[in-house]
Amino acid sequence: MRTEPPPTTTTDGGRPAERAGAAADETLEDYTLRFAPRSYRRWTPMVVATTALGGIAYMADFSIGAGIGLTHGTGNALAAILVAAVVIFVTGFPLAYYGARYNIDLDLITRGSGFGYYGSVLTSVIFASFTFIFFALEGSIMAQGLKLGLGLPLWLGYLVSTLMVIPLVVYGMKALSKLQVWTTPVWLLLMVGPLVYLVASDPGTVDRFLSYGGSDGGGGGMSTGQVLLGAGVCLSLIAQIGEQIDYLRFMPPKTAANRRAWWTAVVMAGPGWVVLGALKQAIGVFLAVYVLAEAGPTAATEPIRQFTGAFDAMMPSWLVVPLAVALVVISQIKINVTNAYSGSLAWTNSFTRVTRHYPGRMVFVLVNLAFALILMEADMFSFLNSILGFYSNCAIAWIVTVATDIMVNKYLLKLSPQAPEFRRGMLHPVNPVGLVSFVAASGLSIAMYFHALGDTLQPYSPVAAALIAFVLTPLTAALTGGRYYLRRTTDGIDAPHLDADGNPSAATYECHVCRQEFERPDLAACLTHDAVVCSLCLSTDKVGDHVLPAASVGG
Repeated sequence: MRTEPPPTTTTDGGRPAERAGAAADETLEDYTLRFAPRSYRRWTPMVVATTALGGIAYMADFSIGAGIGLTHGTGNALAAILVAAVVIFVTGFPLAYYGARYNIDLDLITRGSGFGYYGSVLTSVIFASFTFIFFALEGSIMAQGLKLGLGLPLWLGYLVSTLMVIPLVVYGMKALSKLQVWTTPVWLLLMVGPLVYLVASDPGTVDRFLSYGGSDGGGGGMSTGQVLLGAGVCLSLIAQIGEQIDYLRFMPPKTAANRRAWWTAVVMAGPGWVVLGALKQAIGVFLAVYVLAEAGPTAATEPIRQFTGAFDAMMPSWLVVPLAVALVVISQIKINVTNAYSGSLAWTNSFTRVTRHYPGRMVFVLVNLAFALILMEADMFSFLNSILGFYSNCAIAWIVTVATDIMVNKYLLKLSPQAPEFRRGMLHPVNPVGLVSFVAASGLSIAMYFHALGDTLQPYSPVAAALIAFVLTPLTAALTGGRYYLRRTTDGIDAPHLDADGNPSAATYECHVCRQEFERPDLAACLTHDAVVCSLCLSTDKVGDHVLPAASVGG
């Protein structure tokens, strides 16, 4: 793709070439609103997978597991973690496949999987909220580490943890791939080492862990309600698949030569992230029980206290705090560059479609960080489970709706077009299939979560969110006959969208608005000129003079 500056003249018809400069530097912008071209995707499947998995180094899993375990007991906590992991894996698989196969992010997948061009703005905002909620959570954990290790007050620790990621996020995938690959071995050693030592040196810690009954009076017995309450908190992480896809969209084309490596990378870094996530949550329960007597129930949920307790059992006291702080800082950097990066993509997607103005991704890096800092200063860590339990209902409804549309509506019922579509003009503004399913599932489950339907049903809110979305998505598609997926079925370019291997075509064309070259899936014919226009210029076309009209099948 050419990177010379675009012309400064106006586009055809006298309209300014708004944000054409952004199109000229998509390497910096990391293809924020568009298909990731083959010319840019030069990483091997394993490098992409390692980069994506580096983003799940967050410490929140330890806090989430600890909070569930200390409240509901080890047995209920482990069952809750397992239930959530199964749901996340099953729903994450089709989304990860689509992102890697067609090289688009979760917002672009959502547009063509039941929500429509503007309908997915709602879910983009929800995903952006996920990124700054978890940025704030990780920033709070890092601030706790800086307070313990360096004596920094929490408010200053919050600020440091926010500002330090900005230089790393600026350059997108190129910088993040190097960061994640080089820091992962150190992170794994610091995380796994103390656990292995404790189990090997004091087997009694395992017995105490397994027999812990929780603080809610359950006495260690299994309870469906408690399992589901815990699973609801864990399921708040279901939207993490969006961050995994932000990396997986840079996978190389799938060919006969790389088929095994390609599938391994997609499964590992796509839905497979939850395997490591579930293990970390279980470790969080273990460490919380281990330090509970000394630290107390509140501090035992803090990862910095969990790991200082573990390190203290295996090494000299002078080394304990520095190593624990190093682990927390490395983890926070690894995940929060991903949170800031993915959040900037989500906010930019939403803003550009609504306003038809593209301000650049870095503007929304700062917006996302500002929201996260506000949450940290409001001490969100103290009411963590309440935030995550509420948020999980929205996230479950969204992810299950999109996953169901792909698995059932696209492949089973054939009501939804299999090839993903995201370009303006090709999609209806709103598709009731996804929007109705999502609003009904999230609305009812949130009402249940806040006891509106009685105390008995309250623990079942995440189950309700998943079941309602799973049932309504194909039902609405059947009732509407799939009429609201595509506004037109041809984009006016007389060339195949996919190559012989089923990968997006690498053929390039010049956009007549910004005068840059883009690959075939990112373009459509122009309404008013005998030329093609790229997806970003379509998004920022304020008067619609480039957008193709609606057309029936074959139109």
